[in-house]
Amino acid sequence: MIIVGLDTSGPLASCAVLRDGSIVHLTAMNQGLTHSETIMPALDAAMEAAGLRCDQVDCFATVAGPGSFTGVRIGVCAAKGLAHAWNKSCARIDALEALAMNYQGFDGLACPILDARRGQVYCAAFDMAGGLPRRVLPDAAMELGAFVDSLPRDRRVVFLGDGLRVHAGRILEMRSDACIAPANLRDLRADAACLLAAARPEEWMEAQALTPIYLRAPQAERERKARLGMNEGK
Repeated sequence: MIIVGLDTSGPLASCAVLRDGSIVHLTAMNQGLTHSETIMPALDAAMEAAGLRCDQVDCFATVAGPGSFTGVRIGVCAAKGLAHAWNKSCARIDALEALAMNYQGFDGLACPILDARRGQVYCAAFDMAGGLPRRVLPDAAMELGAFVDSLPRDRRVVFLGDGLRVHAGRILEMRSDACIAPANLRDLRADAACLLAAARPEEWMEAQALTPIYLRAPQAERERKARLGMNEGK
């Protein structure tokens, strides 16, 4: 089985190749360049380094959100285009679940948080003791304090994700027993997308069925609705 994983949903873009159960290539980039500039050259380099061609790939797995609206669309469109061109399957990977994979085997709850701006985080909680993530709290977009308050007090918790850049200090103020992931374990990488896709081949889909995972409407749509509401009130 050969799976190519893509992630452009957050600040770090990455590309990975899984072949016969092993990650044979991983590239992660956080250089301030736009993901549309970096992801396809990274894919080309990954395939060359792995000695593979796109027609040998069984599935193109992409992190479909939640995350940056523009970033999510880049990854989804790239995977759809590749899968359609080569008549291959796609896998739709949840960003928060893929993040939780960084703490596989942790005897507590992995609590990924992504900076959703506007005072909110994209968040979820997963029991990691059994290996693959077992969902404890669903994906949500909410205020950080509400999320932390929703977590059980009788379980160990580790927080990870790009939301830590903004919220790590506040998390420790609210919950002093929380673990904060170090820099090497807090970011999403495409190898996790490969592993989740390999574990659930029954969820693979045709390219045309691949859609983003949005927890709230894009900002442009929210602003449009706000303007319409103001106009209707006149």
